[in-house]
This record gives sequence, structure tokens and C-alpha cells, in this order.
Amino acid sequence: MPEFGFMGVDWEERVNFDRLRRERLQKAKAAMDKSGVDALFVFALEDVRYLTGFRSHLGPVTILGLAAVVLPRGGDPILWTVDTVHCRARMPWIQPDNVFERPFIRTEGGTKKWAEEVKGKIGRLAEGKIGVDLLSFGLSQWLTKCFPKAQFVDGKEVLNQAKMIKTKDEIECQKIATMITEAGFQVLLENLKPGVKECELLALAWQKFTELGSEWSQCSNIVCSGPYTAPYRRFTSDRALREGDMVIVDIGACFNGYWGDFTRTYVCGNVRPTKEQIDLHQESYDTLHNACAEAFVGKTNADIAEHLNHPGKNPHSDGLSSGHGAGTNPWEPPWVTNLTPEAILPLQPGMLFSIEPYAGKPGVGGFRLEHQVFVGKEPEIITPLSFDERLLRDVHPLDKTTGRKIR
Repeated sequence: MPEFGFMGVDWEERVNFDRLRRERLQKAKAAMDKSGVDALFVFALEDVRYLTGFRSHLGPVTILGLAAVVLPRGGDPILWTVDTVHCRARMPWIQPDNVFERPFIRTEGGTKKWAEEVKGKIGRLAEGKIGVDLLSFGLSQWLTKCFPKAQFVDGKEVLNQAKMIKTKDEIECQKIATMITEAGFQVLLENLKPGVKECELLALAWQKFTELGSEWSQCSNIVCSGPYTAPYRRFTSDRALREGDMVIVDIGACFNGYWGDFTRTYVCGNVRPTKEQIDLHQESYDTLHNACAEAFVGKTNADIAEHLNHPGKNPHSDGLSSGHGAGTNPWEPPWVTNLTPEAILPLQPGMLFSIEPYAGKPGVGGFRLEHQVFVGKEPEIITPLSFDERLLRDVHPLDKTTGRKIR
């Protein structure tokens, strides 16, 4: 499939959004069948998006009750939303009689009203095994009162099983999100110089994201510099960059609900880094690529994790090396750090990982680097933006871009 064309065209196949929605729903239904769940109650907005294509607020905080979906065994999604008129007019893949007014599940009375609507749609399935993906303490109490015969289980895990393997169209959306993120990096890099504030750089990247159609941005995005890189602070402030600062940039655009996310560290100004700075960056760089090298069929996520947060291998990580899966949520399974036995999984084609090691030392600088990598017969790194060559002694065989720039 070709990459990075956004428009709908008649001369080649691009992202097929009908197929995207259909295959996501098929995967969710298959996961339900495997788990024996009779219905899913879905409240997290990224999970509502996954099942229906309904787009709403993406952040910056969880909003319980803006929308909800019930997926009954053998049936179609039923959507409750604040945007009923929009959905009935523009989402023909959802039956109009399966679209209801928003669920006011922030109170016991509102939850009871919603429960009666659910029972009217799914009947006896409301007395079966019900998976729920997100709960407040109050909702956890009210649901058991409203559905007294039901057995409630972890619906998030059911959806995680569906979401871990990306379809052809999901992979393409993820790559487009990465391209938009690269464009934001390029604008930021053109302006990365002494006297410019961290927040100014982030604003430039975010502007480019929005110009290219990004819906939101991953986390708060991180542009931190100088002493804020070690200890690593992980948010953006009004600090002005100074010559010789290390600058960590960890940003990500969002394309149709899929999240780009990668990290580079740069030297501010036209100066050479110190040997100790090069050593720390090389440590993080080597860890990154050695971990990505494990992302192929036949390995497990524990094989990737083995390269992260181990004092013998990463003496300057401070416990900050990490990683995660990504998709319609920028942080979702499969996990790659702090693994317990039940979280260890064999790698399968279509799994996506964000791998992000760190090395740093106060007074010297901090160095966070990150790739997104798809699992296949071989690792497929989809974040090829080159690294700051001033901070590298050796280029890893998996790094195909660093060292190729014409000066």
C-alpha cells in the first residue's frame, strides 16, 4: 500500500476506511467469542472510536459519559453520544435506531436510566457475562445494582486482545501519523537555537501537525532542555534554550485516531558535545536499536524488555527506559517493561511497539531516544528520522538514515 497520500483518489488504493472499521469490529467480536463475553460496555473514548469510528474529544483527560458503546454478542454496536444528530447524519454504518442520547452515567439515577435503555436493546444478554472497559468507583457500584444478574469481567482485556494485531489499514494510518510527526520535527529543528523557548518549539511542531490534519497530539508532548533533561522532567516549559544544551524532543501527531510517537535528543547550537555526552547518547542509541532488533516473529516482548532498565546494560537509565504498544491509544499492550509472567507474549506480525530507552547524568545531560517498530519476519522501524550525528560514534546497522545527510 502506498504511504502518505491523504486524499481519496481513484487511481490507487489508499486507506480503506470502510474496511478499517469492519475489520476492527470483526476482531472485537472474535475476541468476545473467545472470552465468552455476552456483551461489552465500552466507555473509554478511544475504545468507542475503535468499535464505531465515532470521533470526539481526545483529551487531555478521561471524560466518562461523553459517549458509550454496547456491543452485544452476535449484534451490532449501539452508540450513546452527545452528538446524536451528527452521528445519524454522517455515520451510515451505524443504524439510526442504534444511536441514543449521551449516557449520563455520572450519577446513580442517570446510570439507571441508561441501564433500562441497554436492557431494551440487548434483552437477556444483560443477564449474562458483561465486560466493562472503564469504571469510576460510583459506576462500579451502580452497574451491579442495575444489572443484578450479570457477571462483570474485565472488558478492557477483551479489547486489548483485539487491538494488539494491526490490520493493513491500521498500519497505514500509523505510518501516516509518523509522517506528520516527522514534519513537526523538521519545523522544530529549523528553529532549535539559543534563545528560543521550549514552548515556542512545541507550538511550531503542533502547528505543523494541525496543518497536516492531526486531530490531537500524543501526551502533552515533550520539549525539555538543559538541566531538565537530567533528571528527566518530561514536560514543556517556558525555559529559553542556551548554546550547548541537550534538548529532548518526544512528540507525536494523531491521524484518524492513530498516534505517532518518537523521540530524539539534539545539541542546541553549533557546538561539539563532550565525550561524556557522546557516551551517554551512544548508550541510549545502542539500547534502542538492540531492543528493536528483537521485534520479529519467534521472539517475545520479554526479549525486547531484556535490553531495558537493566543496570548492567543501562547503568545510567535511572529506571526511565520504557516501552509500550500503540494504536488508538498511544499507550496500550503489548507491554515491554515491568513484565510479569502473564504479560509475556509471543510476537506476532502486526504488533506495534514504542521503544524508548534513556541514559542521563545530572550536570552532563539526559538522552531519551525512541522508535516505533512493527513486528514481522524482520523488525520494521517506521520512525526513520536521523539522529544528531554529533552525539554518535557508531551507527547501528538498523539505522538507515543517520550519516547520509549532504552538508
